[in-house]
Amino acid sequence: MQTYTVYEPPKPPEDRVKRAERMVFVRDGFSWMAALFAPLWMLVHRMWLALFLYVVLMIALSVALVAVDVSPQWRTVAVIAVHLAIGFEAGSLRRWKLERRRWRMMGAVIGPSRIECERRFFQAWLGEEYHDDGSVRIGPPPRQATADAPGPIAGADAGPVASEA
Repeated sequence: MQTYTVYEPPKPPEDRVKRAERMVFVRDGFSWMAALFAPLWMLVHRMWLALFLYVVLMIALSVALVAVDVSPQWRTVAVIAVHLAIGFEAGSLRRWKLERRRWRMMGAVIGPSRIECERRFFQAWLGEEYHDDGSVRIGPPPRQATADAPGPIAGADAGPVASEA
């Protein structure tokens, strides 16, 4: 199962379709793309501050490891460790970027795939109700009065209640 958090831009458009198109789904969990290609992944996601901090960290790490005369194998292990950390924190880095830009978290959704997560989120967001015949009803479900459902105040119109003694 995959978990996504959903973000909406600070000034969403009025049109629901355009508003839905601007939403961003951020996946929780390990990202192989971020771990293997960290600088490129940061560029693709326009994470300029994270990229700057990555470059500063890698330069500082290289200078420090060369200064203490660490063997090249251990320097490689240190670089791999940084990239693994980025892979594990990829979702957190994206959420951090969005929250700094005042994007609003709309919620979280869990499902077997991204497509299913998007369907579940938008179904709940739009208040849609799917029926077995394939039809869709948009909006909140109608309220149905039942005989056993209490009114606004239980027993308000029932008169005095006799107690069993």
